[in-house]
Amino acid sequence: MTPKIGFIGIGMMGHGMAKNLLAKGYALTFKVNRNRDNLADLIAAGAQEASTNAQCAQSSDIVFICVTGSPQVEEIVYGNNGLLSAGREGLIVVDTSTAEPASSAKIRADLAARGIRLVDAPLARTPKEAEEGRLNTMVGASPEDFKTLEPVLKAFCENIFHVGPPGHGHVLKLVNNMMAMSFAASIAEAFAVAAKSGLSLNRLYEVISAGGVNCGIFQMMTTKTLQEGDVTGFKFGIANAQKDLRYYTHLAEMLPVSSFMGEAAHQSFVQAVNAGFGDKLIASLFEAQEKLNDVKIIPR
Repeated sequence: MTPKIGFIGIGMMGHGMAKNLLAKGYALTFKVNRNRDNLADLIAAGAQEASTNAQCAQSSDIVFICVTGSPQVEEIVYGNNGLLSAGREGLIVVDTSTAEPASSAKIRADLAARGIRLVDAPLARTPKEAEEGRLNTMVGASPEDFKTLEPVLKAFCENIFHVGPPGHGHVLKLVNNMMAMSFAASIAEAFAVAAKSGLSLNRLYEVISAGGVNCGIFQMMTTKTLQEGDVTGFKFGIANAQKDLRYYTHLAEMLPVSSFMGEAAHQSFVQAVNAGFGDKLIASLFEAQEKLNDVKIIPR
């Protein structure tokens, strides 16, 4: 039987995921977390809106959560009319958020006491790939739950990685994001130093693009920025990145593992947020460097 899907969080990523689930024939009940601006096409395609998170769970066999981080997930689970109150044997909850592993472990145990299974399946790529049904996901689940979920995940994912038991998806996502955001912070700092020295940033871009340091993150941050003065090429928020790095450094501390690179990257993003750029996208790290170091990087 085709499972009935619940979806909580129709935001930048969630809209495309929900749209593709509907397109693949899944009956879908959604609960809005905050954003109500992009619901019309989902409702037109047959999606039903739930008034509470509990109602969303009661209507579903599998519930996807796609929100910012652990505080929001905890509210969805433990809050008034939350998922925990709607617990029933056999329900699967899939947390696609980038969450703190310690929080997820507590939620998993509390849900399990009600017969609910929690799977972590955080996402990679951007809202563009979400709309196209081409996300990547790293799934922490038992083999049995992964087998159940894989056909559903194919509705909005191009690459699906079963990375280990429950919890390992969130750990892998934090490690992945630490590497990505450390590189982003390094790029912004390097361009500030280059600009302050008088070096041509276009020559820097050409040399890096032709060498081993080149990668997708470098191109997303720099190409539109240098060519058009457009800092929207890397569609991930600075405040979200700060949060992910905080989760990573907390994880490293809890293990414990020393984390000099992670802490440095985290503080780079704290600095950018404190400078007023938290609500902007990653390439606005260049704007933060301009403000902090009185240097010109972005052509205007």
